[in-house]
Amino acid sequence: MTRKTLLTAITLFLFSIFSVSAQQQSEEEELSLTKGSINNQFEYIFQKANNYQDYKVVKKNWLYLLKKNTLDSVARLEKELAASKQLTGTQEGKIGSLNKELASTNQQLTTVTEEKDSISFFGALINKPAYKGIMWGIVAILALILGLFIYKFKNANVVTQQARKALAELEDEYEEHRRKALEREQKARRQLQDEINKQKLAKSK
Repeated sequence: MTRKTLLTAITLFLFSIFSVSAQQQSEEEELSLTKGSINNQFEYIFQKANNYQDYKVVKKNWLYLLKKNTLDSVARLEKELAASKQLTGTQEGKIGSLNKELASTNQQLTTVTEEKDSISFFGALINKPAYKGIMWGIVAILALILGLFIYKFKNANVVTQQARKALAELEDEYEEHRRKALEREQKARRQLQDEINKQKLAKSK
């Protein structure tokens, strides 16, 4: 019984190791400069860039492609933000129309309550309490629709704020990476020039 338990434990341990290894390999294969998130593309450059002393040497075409992808992401976010603003404007117009309809309905309800008990409603005579019930039902439906549009309007504002925040963070991230990449490139050029100068000095001696 003990031997069987030991074999089971060893099998589970080896299976977990293979699963973790396969997952890590899959995650590494997903890193690319042509697909995935901007963060994954940055990670791809960090992993694939060559090491030079304490610096990373990055290919220029990688930086150009990363810049293009980042600008495409920014443009997409700006497009989504514009669409969200347009949706917000449309919803505001609908909410205004519903407010007018609700005010008109309330006015009609006030006028009707001052009339006689029997009221002609679509050609049929109904008593005043039933008429009130119908009108208040319409008011309740309009109020429900108004509440729904207000809810969607608030959600649209939340989406707009999130899109603005994401756009600002993406722009900050791009600027920071561009600055660091420029610093690394300048340092690498200085190191290379120093090596060239040393070789020229050594040859002249």
